[in-house]
Order: sequence, then structure tokens, then C-alpha cells
Amino acid sequence: MVRIMSRLAAFAALLLAISVISGSAQDRRQNEPGQFDFYVLSLSWSPSFCDAVSERSADRVAREPQCGERPYSFVVHGLWPQYERGFPEYCQNPAPRLDRNIVASMLDLMPSPRLIFHEWDRHGVCSGLPARGYFETVRKARALVKIPPDYLDLAQPKTVSPNEVQQAFVAANPGLGNDAIAIGCDARRLNEVRICLSKDLKFRDCPEVARRTCRREQLSMPPVRGG
Repeated sequence: MVRIMSRLAAFAALLLAISVISGSAQDRRQNEPGQFDFYVLSLSWSPSFCDAVSERSADRVAREPQCGERPYSFVVHGLWPQYERGFPEYCQNPAPRLDRNIVASMLDLMPSPRLIFHEWDRHGVCSGLPARGYFETVRKARALVKIPPDYLDLAQPKTVSPNEVQQAFVAANPGLGNDAIAIGCDARRLNEVRICLSKDLKFRDCPEVARRTCRREQLSMPPVRGG
């Protein structure tokens, strides 16, 4: 019995040592501004966001800037620095103050000041760029991605499969591969398309991100609001 307990104790010590070593190896870079491998550009299907908010709170949806009469389709949710496994966040706390002129300049792509402030605090500071440089990079990244024509001005509800949306984006964007994109969903709606970009804004594979794509057979795309 003593021998068995001794072996168990030794095994536990070995596991602890491995954990400490791997943890310290990760911690050397964890949440260091500018120390990351690539970006994920997340494009949110605005009508799905507004429908989900409306189901939770009619009062809140009335206060959401992107849920009014303007016909938003895909909007920028964020540009997120990533590691090959995992991602940094809140790399400076508190984050450097964000100039409201920069916020105003981004409302055509990210139609919510609260979202812009949140994305800067959680993800933007991890880029290692100053605020203006980071949001200029967001704009450049968004300009690289072409939205498939069928999703530019959706006037009626549309039923799609995750693979159908993925292939439409791949076809519309030369150089974008199936391992560089993931489709996000909730219980029944398409809500995001995530596209991986290198630090110099080229499409690049990201197996860990791509593996997390939605697995549902069919999704709803609510139509754009207003018009």
C-alpha cells in the first residue's frame, strides 16, 4: 500500500511539474500587446443580432443603434488578435483612452459606440497598435473581404446551410480557403462569419478557428431592417 501511495504521489508531482512548465511557457507571451500570430475578422449578420436582442428585451432593441431603420447587413463585430491556440484579451488594464473622434469615424462599419469601446478594451490593445492604427487596420481588413451578392441586400428571410454560406464567401474571395473561415450560429440563426488574416492582412488558414464552425444543418438569415 505504501509503495502504491508513493507511486501515486510521484505521478501527481510529475503532472504538476508538466502543468507548471507548460503554463509558464504560455505565460511568457500571454496577453502581451503585439505578441500574437494572426487576426480573426468577425462579421456579424446584423438582422440576427437585432432579432436576438428583441427576443430578450424590446426596450433594449429600441436603444441599439444598428437596430433602427437603416438596413445593416454584415457589420464588423471585431478584429481579434489570435494565437495558434487561444487568444489574448485585455492586454492593458485600464486600456488607453479611446478618442471619440475615432469612435465616430468607425460607425459606418461598427454601428455601435459601445461595441467600439468594448472591442478596443478587450481586443484592440492586444494588437500593440495605437488606437488610430488599430482601427485603420480594422477598416483595411474589412475592405479586403467581399460579401457574396446574395447577402448584400436581403429583402426576405433566407434559409441557408453553414456550408452554403462558407462556399459563397470562398467563391467571392480569391485566396480564401475552407480552413480560413468559420460560420457562427445560435440555435437557429446565422450570426457571424469569421475570417482569418495574417498580420499583413492576407487570408491564412486557422485550423483551430475553422473547427469551431457551426454544425447545424440549416440556419435562418432574417432580412435586413428598414430599406
